[in-house]
Amino acid sequence: MEKRLLQAAIALACIVPISGGLWGIIAGAGMMGHGGDVTLDSHFRYLSGLLLGIGLAFLSLIPNIENQGRTAALLSAIVVVGGLCRLYGVFADGFPAPMMSGALVMELGVVPVIYMWQRRVAAALGRSSTRAVN
Repeated sequence: MEKRLLQAAIALACIVPISGGLWGIIAGAGMMGHGGDVTLDSHFRYLSGLLLGIGLAFLSLIPNIENQGRTAALLSAIVVVGGLCRLYGVFADGFPAPMMSGALVMELGVVPVIYMWQRRVAAALGRSSTRAVN
């Protein structure tokens, strides 16, 4: 049951990077009201593609999430590093628009919780299968 809840939580959480990534690819920096600068737009679309890729990678973990510890750790670390960089920006320049502040909550709150939950599910299923063998 806990595995199913985790899978549902990951699927729900993936809506954010997948939809945000697609929106950023389609709209470019204009989605944040900063269109018109071709260089900024190019960089924004590239980063949106990375966001989409991270969301799709997390989505791919769902079927056998209990066996995906290394990949979940790597993806989570990538997201947390990005969140820490965004947090640095808060201290350096102030809070961004509410949508970006929400992203910060996902990056430094939701993703670490999902990773810890994945580890818990993996450990629980590992212990139960060990008991079944013994």
